[in-house]
Amino acid sequence: MGHSAAGEPGLIANVVNDTLEFYRWTWTIRDKRVDDWPLMQSPFPTLAISTLYLLTVWLGPKWMKTREPFQFRSLLIFYNFGMVLLNFYIFKELLLASKARGYSYICQSVDYSDNEYEVRIAGALWWYFVSKGIEYLDTVFFILRKKFNQISFLHVYHHYTMFTLWWIGIKWVAGGQAFFGAQINAFIHVIMYMYYGLAACGPKFHKYLWWKRYLTIMQLIQFHVTIGHTAMSIYIDCPFPKWMHWGVIFYASTFIILFGNFYYRTYKMPKQPVKNGKITNGVVANGISKPENGLVVENGKKQKKAKGE
Repeated sequence: MGHSAAGEPGLIANVVNDTLEFYRWTWTIRDKRVDDWPLMQSPFPTLAISTLYLLTVWLGPKWMKTREPFQFRSLLIFYNFGMVLLNFYIFKELLLASKARGYSYICQSVDYSDNEYEVRIAGALWWYFVSKGIEYLDTVFFILRKKFNQISFLHVYHHYTMFTLWWIGIKWVAGGQAFFGAQINAFIHVIMYMYYGLAACGPKFHKYLWWKRYLTIMQLIQFHVTIGHTAMSIYIDCPFPKWMHWGVIFYASTFIILFGNFYYRTYKMPKQPVKNGKITNGVVANGISKPENGLVVENGKKQKKAKGE
């Protein structure tokens, strides 16, 4: 017994030392161009923001329980169309700079040089990472508007992991293969936030919003394309970090399962009237949905107002 008690601290010390050694080694292969960019000096600011996000998800609904839902129509319109512009900027920068640099959609290793197009791509990817942090506001607005039914596991998992994991992408591979997934995702987010922005404009726009299910289909296609693209890179031995390739495949697979489940429950399952308000779980963000129960009367209020507006 004396041996195991004495051995344990030694084992823990070894694990800690090995971890620190690995951490120091990873630092030697980082992308030095982003060293002085905001949030990039250390992982801790990003982890702190993400931890604050999870605390908000946990404590926010408790805080709002006894309060009236906030009315945010103007702010939501501004926020959603602002996100349309930001995602369009990211998509445009990645498309034009990668085209000018002659990027391959099959295999593209990272070029850490200060070439103007490479720096533009790195910059667009940094903005992409930042946009994922801004998207935490999707959840904050849900909480303040008492749309608790929208805050599903898929919603929180998607938001938390995208911002947190993309820090790694910017720190080590702000270019190369990383441009592809971000470019597709930014394009889809342009369409998605356009939908949310129009939904936030009020009931008179709802008749134009018949295409919500196609948004989910586009997201599912995106994850399949990402897996195919990454698997091909592994198959042809593309010089890009292998651990990152496998990580992307695993990560995209979790989204296929979660979004597939959301799509099935929303569009394929026989609809039960009671659950109608609840079905808008994963994809619908800051639009205006049907009230789930008597507590959430925001929509009703808005519709009454609409005539006099």
